[in-house]
Amino acid sequence: MEKILIIDDEAFICENVQRILSGEGYEVSAAGSGKEARDIVAGEEIDLALLDLNLGSEDGIEVLKSLKETDPELLVIIITGYGSVESAVESLQLGAFHYMKKPFKADALRLIVKLALKTQTLKREVRKLKRDNSPLPGRSPIIGKSEAFQEMAAQVREIARIPSTVLITGESGTGKEVVARAIHDLSDRKEHAFIAINCASIPAPLLESELFGHEKGAFTGAVGRKKGLFEEAHHGTIFLDEIGEMDMAMQVKLLRVLQERTIRRVGAVKDIEIDARVIAATNRDLAKRIEEKSFREDLFYRLNVFPINIPPLRERPADIAALSAYFLDSFSRSFGRDFRSVSPEAEQLMAQYAWPGNVRELRNVIERICIMRSGPTLLPEHLPQEIRSSLAPSPLPAELPMSIAADLGLEEAVSAIEKSLIQQALQKTGWNVLQTAANLKIPRGTLRYKMEKYGLMQ
Repeated sequence: MEKILIIDDEAFICENVQRILSGEGYEVSAAGSGKEARDIVAGEEIDLALLDLNLGSEDGIEVLKSLKETDPELLVIIITGYGSVESAVESLQLGAFHYMKKPFKADALRLIVKLALKTQTLKREVRKLKRDNSPLPGRSPIIGKSEAFQEMAAQVREIARIPSTVLITGESGTGKEVVARAIHDLSDRKEHAFIAINCASIPAPLLESELFGHEKGAFTGAVGRKKGLFEEAHHGTIFLDEIGEMDMAMQVKLLRVLQERTIRRVGAVKDIEIDARVIAATNRDLAKRIEEKSFREDLFYRLNVFPINIPPLRERPADIAALSAYFLDSFSRSFGRDFRSVSPEAEQLMAQYAWPGNVRELRNVIERICIMRSGPTLLPEHLPQEIRSSLAPSPLPAELPMSIAADLGLEEAVSAIEKSLIQQALQKTGWNVLQTAANLKIPRGTLRYKMEKYGLMQ
């Protein structure tokens, strides 16, 4: 039950407001002074305060300031019979949610209180997620602390509310299906099926039957009627992984489904209406595939209604520790190990590694450690050699190749050597620009400029 505090030195105002809001199911208390209000706010979590700017000898603006100091997240609605533009502006600048002049109607009070409490609920949910780094739901949680993760998580929560088509892009192993499941589990379709299919794993002649179903006798081996995955996902979600591998003929049929929201089983003569939310994913550059005439541009725009890109793990090293801790705890429980932590040295090594296999590779590494080791701390020597050597500096030649200096001027020779060293450093980190810049001790913008200068952009 939401808690509302009325701060007014006129008893009949408090009683009337209490009567109106208690009738709406709120828990309402009253304070006749600023000190009493501060004590209440300091002692319990108040969802909303209604503050009279004229509290006898007390200045309501000063009371507002002290309340916000006590609880910076407290929502306050200012109420007064002696309002002015100046006091309204000042109170709003200090963080007041709204400003109401007496006398006000009961319906207007109910409405603004309802809006304020809804705002407070949303703000607290966001604060809790940021504070706790709460994972997004799904078969496997999505965990992270980085800014890139927080942005992606916000997109997932936003799109889950509406049934638009989603296109998830990202390198192999970044967790595209996990994100798709999170969208489904946060949506109002969560009680219905989530159907996933890898479009690259099924031969093109069979994919149509898998997606749309078939009638008895439609082809050799069709001994009975079969529902397709779109029908199985009715009222739920269908996840089309590796959509970039779908052949052109099948793309045309999928485009029709997205346009008409109907499917036709192989061998049937009638269409079937379907209500399935479509989420597609790919690790391919679909724009390039369109240029190569291997992916339809009109299908791309149908799929790309709401794009979500999952950055590779090497671009969000802040997430590695949280993911490692989660996998370590999970596999330690599964295998009866007593791992409880990751040493700072091991964390540093993992943060520096490029993780070409992304989250999937990290998960596999932790699983392998839990199979072979017993804990209680994951140490650097437990990590594979390729990770342990990720901090080793690239060997420099004992002396510069004289052929360069002989054939080129000094400036050209220095540039040639600089290009070679940058290329080596990039290869060492798996072309992780952020990490390479850190290793070379130069700003990331400087590194990008030099990469463009020497034609090292990928």
